Amino acid sequence: MAVLNNVQAVTNALDVAMEKWDEVVVFGEDVGQDGGVFRATMGLWAKYGENRCFSMPISEALFAGAGYGMAVAGMKPVVEFQFEGLGWASLQNILTQIAKVRNRSRGKYSAPMVIRMPMGGGIRALEHHSEAMEAIYAHCAGLKVVIPSTPYDTKGLLLAAIESPDPIIVFEPTKLYRAFKQEVPDGYYTVPIGEAYKIQEGNDLTVVTYGAQTVDCEKAIDMLLKERPNASIELIDLRTIQPWDRKMVFESVKKTGRLLVVHEAVKQFSVSSEIIASVNEECFEYLKAPLSRCTGYDISIPFDRGEGYHQVNPTKVLVKMKEVLDYQF
Repeated sequence: MAVLNNVQAVTNALDVAMEKWDEVVVFGEDVGQDGGVFRATMGLWAKYGENRCFSMPISEALFAGAGYGMAVAGMKPVVEFQFEGLGWASLQNILTQIAKVRNRSRGKYSAPMVIRMPMGGGIRALEHHSEAMEAIYAHCAGLKVVIPSTPYDTKGLLLAAIESPDPIIVFEPTKLYRAFKQEVPDGYYTVPIGEAYKIQEGNDLTVVTYGAQTVDCEKAIDMLLKERPNASIELIDLRTIQPWDRKMVFESVKKTGRLLVVHEAVKQFSVSSEIIASVNEECFEYLKAPLSRCTGYDISIPFDRGEGYHQVNPTKVLVKMKEVLDYQF
């Protein structure tokens, strides 16, 4: 069993998929000989040749459109965007063509393709390089949206996405690419899309998060337990944003009576908006405190000097957890 970080897990997953399926092709900006901006495709060009791993001109709209055509024709394209924020020009293809083809053709055609996007802040990059816009893609019917936080999940979810008969957006938190390592099984395995992972059990508060904020939340819980050793926090990593694991979240909130949703994306019209509205509809009579969230601010992502003020961190999560725990009607 190999010990890998998240970006190595991406490379390993692509390698396994290309070995398993001849129809898997990997492409994007600098993806071929250079191995991509984060080196996630390093070695694939040399191993599988330029017909299966290749670089494209600087045009995300072209990447998405070419992948769409290949997918409808029977290939399994895996398209890499250098950064999520550079993908806006591709939205025409993603939202109006790729996401819609199965419904538009009444099931005659599908687009079994994966679009990988490095996402989020924490690496002191410029605007358009640090955004977290997962809610926009999750909003569109026909797309599934995945955000792993560990090397095990990164490999398993990416392979599940490649195996899927429909298009899937895989966001990869740049902050976690090389943050830590974990044992990852060799060979092929998948992590089910749509199933959350309960990191720890608890009875006093449910914390729901995903991506880079799973690490922030774990640190915040450790900080809380130093102040309040008897606090019991349930921590859930969603892993999939669309469809999200409603059953696990509802059951947890019915047990704890309290909910805090944590993500780095802006608050308004966000993933937390959807989760809080749904929990309010399904669990209202179980609640012991107002549903709460800890998110980025409703602004454009600041330049690198300001991102520390904007981003969620363990201290901000800790403050919110205590606020929810201490609430009295």
